[in-house]
Amino acid sequence: MAQRRLLEGLGVTVAEETAYRALLRHGPATLSELAAETGSSAAANRRMLPRLEDLGLISRVAGRPLRLVATPPNIAIDILVARRQEELTHSRAAAALLATEVAARSGPQPEEVLEVVTGHDAVARRYLQLERNATSELLVLVHPPYAVDISDDRENQRRAARRGAPVVRGIYSPLAFEHPGMLAHTRRAIADGEQARLGQVPVKLAVADARTAILPLVSDEDRAVETALVVHPSALLDALVGLFETLWRAAVPLRLAEDGLHPEGWPQAPDAEVLALLAGGMKDDAIARQLGLSPRTVQRRVQVLCERLGARTRFHAGFLAAQRDLLSQ
Repeated sequence: MAQRRLLEGLGVTVAEETAYRALLRHGPATLSELAAETGSSAAANRRMLPRLEDLGLISRVAGRPLRLVATPPNIAIDILVARRQEELTHSRAAAALLATEVAARSGPQPEEVLEVVTGHDAVARRYLQLERNATSELLVLVHPPYAVDISDDRENQRRAARRGAPVVRGIYSPLAFEHPGMLAHTRRAIADGEQARLGQVPVKLAVADARTAILPLVSDEDRAVETALVVHPSALLDALVGLFETLWRAAVPLRLAEDGLHPEGWPQAPDAEVLALLAGGMKDDAIARQLGLSPRTVQRRVQVLCERLGARTRFHAGFLAAQRDLLSQ
């Protein structure tokens, strides 16, 4: 069984540590005796000798033949730690110098602003990384297709565990709910604290802490999750955040409850959900699929809602519901 490496963090290789520990056990030894102890050759140990001396791990015993002795561990470790601290100090100074050189440039270079991610799995990993690294706010424009599996219970539990951190604001396209199970997924997200609205979504987008965004590289929906563009701080990122805020103001609140219970008053579930989906422009068939109702039942319910609101059409009903703030009660 291989020995546990103790000095790796101090820049000592496996062979160097093996020789040092052999000398600690054996005491002063010739190159041949050290070779027998370590299972290496005397020639290999001779080649390693300058490095061991430079590290301060060994010294030579006076006289012939050449004999080596290990430096006491408390002294050897102090020497190695002091050397590593000196290297770190130099590295920090170098980093500060390099930072001044970067700051002297006129601005960020294109390769520092834009990052291209290729492949469905790579896009999914990059999105989850962005989501997990968000600390204050995550902005999301939700539109199919999806790179991440919304039925992944483990991932959903992880999101729930981060309830309230960060703040999540999502705008859902009516087409988002064409995907089976998306309404239930959104209901859980809202229960976990997400602020959700329905509205027009021209492009899939996620922005973390106003510092990093990810969106499709191409507009073709069939390839929307095959390649992605990651945008770092820049005027382009500012424009994407501005786009989200404009769409957010125009969107209507999406009122869904995990258990179907709402405060007293009207509308109550599932009428509130029907109104919210109507306001988002969803058709009766799509509403029926998401709510687990028959299309005929949805049609009857929409008719009743239109009559109660005094709406001329189903779309007018959604508009009136949003106007009267019935979707955010």
